[in-house]
Amino acid sequence: MSVRPARPTLAKNPAGRRVPHLLGVRARDRSPQRGLQRPRLQGPDEDGQGRRFWFRRHDKGDVARPTFYDRSRDEFVPSDFDVPRGLETSEFVLEPLGPEHNELDYDAWTSSIGHIAATPGFPDGSWPREMTRDENRADLQRHADDFRTRKGFTYTVLDPASRDVIGCVYIYPLPDSDHDALALSWVRASHAQLDTPLWRAVSEWLASDWPFGSVKYAPRA
Repeated sequence: MSVRPARPTLAKNPAGRRVPHLLGVRARDRSPQRGLQRPRLQGPDEDGQGRRFWFRRHDKGDVARPTFYDRSRDEFVPSDFDVPRGLETSEFVLEPLGPEHNELDYDAWTSSIGHIAATPGFPDGSWPREMTRDENRADLQRHADDFRTRKGFTYTVLDPASRDVIGCVYIYPLPDSDHDALALSWVRASHAQLDTPLWRAVSEWLASDWPFGSVKYAPRA
């Protein structure tokens, strides 16, 4: 992105405070030696140009939904890290995004393009953009492949009652940065009131159950 927001302060969990229930995830050892060290660039990328673009680019140079990893980097998360399969609160449920969410995901973001474009972390207008349902399905498959290969982690955000898609959360490497990861999130316009609660819950989750020392996640007012 051409404009990058200031680093947020991630919320910590005070003693005795309840944290969102994690789906099938045990608390991780947060000792310093388990923290993720900053990856280093090593060698050329697959097309011989020396590095891979931060965003995946299409034939005409358009930038689609964020897929921020650089394939020439070391592992994004430690090999012994159990990647969370989800996060649940009373207001929303997160689960790994995949092509099975295509119809609901497509309806969610295409109905909220202006709202998403105005969300902190989406300042340059590169996404959302016009896409077909088939293009969206292919994009969701790539996110699922990233999750499987531990290159990056994208979660759909569901309404707990209806199971409708109401948003999305992305966690990917941030090359050439002092941060270990970049997080982005959006909610559909009809659920705009959940933008800050989602940011707060994900910030706490990243601080308590992920191995990153520093995450760039655009703060909410």
